[in-house]
Amino acid sequence: MMATTSTTIFSLGVLVLAIGMLVSHAEAAPRAFFVFGDSLVDNGNNNYLATTARADAPPYGIDYPTHRPTGRFSNGFNIPDFISQALGAESTLPYLSPELDGEKLLVGANFASAGIGILNDTGIQFVNIIRMFQQLNYFEQYQRRVAALIGAEQTEDLVNRALVLITCGGNDFVNNYYLVPFSARSRQYSLPDYVKYLISEYKKLLMRLYDLGARRVLVTGTGPLGCVPAELAQRSTNGGCSQELQRAASLFNPQLTQMLSDLNSEYGSDVFIAANTQTSNSDFISNPQAYGFVTSKVACCGQGPYNGIGLCTPASNLCPNRDEYAFWDPFHPSERANSYIVRQILSGSTDYMSPMNLSTILALDSRT
Repeated sequence: MMATTSTTIFSLGVLVLAIGMLVSHAEAAPRAFFVFGDSLVDNGNNNYLATTARADAPPYGIDYPTHRPTGRFSNGFNIPDFISQALGAESTLPYLSPELDGEKLLVGANFASAGIGILNDTGIQFVNIIRMFQQLNYFEQYQRRVAALIGAEQTEDLVNRALVLITCGGNDFVNNYYLVPFSARSRQYSLPDYVKYLISEYKKLLMRLYDLGARRVLVTGTGPLGCVPAELAQRSTNGGCSQELQRAASLFNPQLTQMLSDLNSEYGSDVFIAANTQTSNSDFISNPQAYGFVTSKVACCGQGPYNGIGLCTPASNLCPNRDEYAFWDPFHPSERANSYIVRQILSGSTDYMSPMNLSTILALDSRT
């Protein structure tokens, strides 16, 4: 009897210890992280789609830990990777990845897809991409999958407490309004009216995201669209940025920040945080040497003027030191430039982040 009792007590002790470890692990586990948007934040969803908007061949991923292409439009880590690191979490998996299952779902998911825009007709030349409405449908599906694992109430809590990043808008200019001369959208709208239309459509997407449970959402503006190597190659005179595309960014970004502020007033909470990526990109574009870059005009990987023509492929020119280039390919920042952008997201002043930076958000949220 005595032995049985001791065994029972020992077993109960082990069980209590195990439960305690699980609880403490749950408390210590980083918050979930969800990513929506375009190629700037796609972690590889397009690898699973029949589309030309892919980054699944070398030299993409040359500086990633595996030194292999992952579907990220980068030589290494992208913006979501650096944010995951700041959260103390592993990188989110693409939602379409078969590896995203079981406990990995609790880390979050990346729904982004290269080529998409705010509008459904943006990126039609890429055919099979995950447009924003479908990314949000997948988010809803994700929540059903997680609820089957941990229950509806805990799923709601996981989503409410999560950090969300959404990045889109640039393609609505580059791959829609300015894709071809006299495009359908440019005939339909003047640029100021087109910007207003984009902002109104973006607002609907963000409201849906809120309805799906998102309560802390980083919303990045567009970068300086007219200064990327692809636009320099096509539109530049004497190496200067395309003024028309710069005008588009300068109209879009302040209106986006204002719309987010209005939404926060409607919801009575700082749900949406504006990340002024135009300013953080402009820092190293206007003065690359101050940030340790040799150039912000020439892409590391590409061909033609500024290495800005076409795609980055195994046949492209490839720079020997990616850390010296602000741009990896004709459109996308290098890993090192991405790390700088995330540094501003984490600790930047109100010139970069409105109404507060990510470090402040994390500190505030840790007290609740």
